Amino acid sequence: MPSRPPELAIVLSGGGARAAYQAGFLHYLARSVPDLEPAIITGVSAGAVNAAYLAAHEARFQEKVQQLCELWAALRVEDVFVAGAPSLASSAVRWAMRLVSGGSHSAPATKSLVDTEPLRLLLRSVLNTDSGVMEGIERNLARGVLKAVALTASSYTTGQSITWVQGRDISTWERAQRKSVRARLTVAHVMASSALPLFFPAIEVDGAWYGDGGIRLTAPLSPAVHLGADRILAISTRYGRNEAEADRPAVDGYPPPAQVAGVLLNAIFLDLFDGDALRLERINRLVDQLSPAQTAPLRHVDLLVLRPSADLGRLANEFETRLPPALRFMTRGLGTQQTRSNDLLSLIMFQPDYLKHLLELGERDAEARAGEIADFLG
Repeated sequence: MPSRPPELAIVLSGGGARAAYQAGFLHYLARSVPDLEPAIITGVSAGAVNAAYLAAHEARFQEKVQQLCELWAALRVEDVFVAGAPSLASSAVRWAMRLVSGGSHSAPATKSLVDTEPLRLLLRSVLNTDSGVMEGIERNLARGVLKAVALTASSYTTGQSITWVQGRDISTWERAQRKSVRARLTVAHVMASSALPLFFPAIEVDGAWYGDGGIRLTAPLSPAVHLGADRILAISTRYGRNEAEADRPAVDGYPPPAQVAGVLLNAIFLDLFDGDALRLERINRLVDQLSPAQTAPLRHVDLLVLRPSADLGRLANEFETRLPPALRFMTRGLGTQQTRSNDLLSLIMFQPDYLKHLLELGERDAEARAGEIADFLG
């Protein structure tokens, strides 16, 4: 059996195309610790794609991460959603007709801004499944190289945050507005977790409709803790701005829709990750000061949060001109050229040059924190 730290969990946050950064970070991690095999893998939104890939493939961790990086490096917008002018124009017209129809039943059905059928086909291919069920997860669980994998989505039907869990010797949990459900994970679960609201269509799973897992996820570290992790290595895609950068205006004049959307998406998908890390650190300090009898069932969980050393939204501006023409025209209509840190654009920037840049940045950032990572892994 491969050696591994006791119950190490890797937690992958959301961020659309930014998730390529996570793959780059993992590439250094797998290269520096070749026999590493994380027991628990959790993901939300685009992080769910990375989590599913690692959990469903049966190669050694180092080989899986290398293949994942190659997948991201070759990815194009057209592999994720239909970006041609006819499709985007049709979606825009349907949305416009629905807005001016006053709710008339004669208005055309509108599910999303883009068609994500290419992503579904891609996931079926790269996750090695014809039926949709990721059978590689079951085999990894049976071999003992994986304890559990968890993917989180937001239920549009009930308003709850749902974490689908597949594992061995695990218990489910339920808290206010969030709960876990045992599941045999499929491509549909991955699609649901990564369905950006309004931009991507909702996905039906077991009779209910789901969207991006970051919408209602108030405790992104919670699944790893509930599944028994003793150590959590969490990779965020949110740049930690210093005080001067935080006070610097991101736009001159009235904020365009792209700026407003970027702030909202950061609040929904990324800011809560930092808040949950702070809560876990407070619990750790409490547990360390009390006896086991006083803290049960709480326990100390080591946490290392890793994040980009550069603003991925600002980087997206450098590659905006290389987007497919129709998509570039549509996003410019939202004001993407008026904001300095283009968080909205970075979510859909599935451009090979941008993604390769994120892969390289992730690996450089990991190498810069090599000593800290080595100490954390023991």
